[in-house]
Amino acid sequence: MADKMCMVVSEGTFDKAYMPLIMGTTAASMGTEVHVFYTFFGTGLLKKTAKPKLPGMFRLFTGMFQKKMKAVGIPSHDEMVKQAMDLGVNFYACTTTMGLMGIKESDLKPGVKVLGAASFLKLANESNVTLFIG
Repeated sequence: MADKMCMVVSEGTFDKAYMPLIMGTTAASMGTEVHVFYTFFGTGLLKKTAKPKLPGMFRLFTGMFQKKMKAVGIPSHDEMVKQAMDLGVNFYACTTTMGLMGIKESDLKPGVKVLGAASFLKLANESNVTLFIG
């Protein structure tokens, strides 16, 4: 398994919310250092009030989909973020996007760090695996 994995999340839909959590918790449980950088609309997923929805017309079926996920043992978004953090996954909100979207550090979930693009690119440059989810 890779020593370091970096992911960029640029969208805030339900599917994009879960992908980095599933990949991140899996990699972290295999001993990989994981860094996830949220930018543009993905940044909203790090807010305390985040409630990701399915994209487009499927948005109406988000509640039904969440019930199905619960029935098969998949945790909620908030629970998965906590699990990921407990496993050592690092979550970063883009400083530029926060300013653009009017997001304050106090709006973010506990444990989320604020990071600029240049600092994240340094992490990504040192990474064995880099994924873009957006």
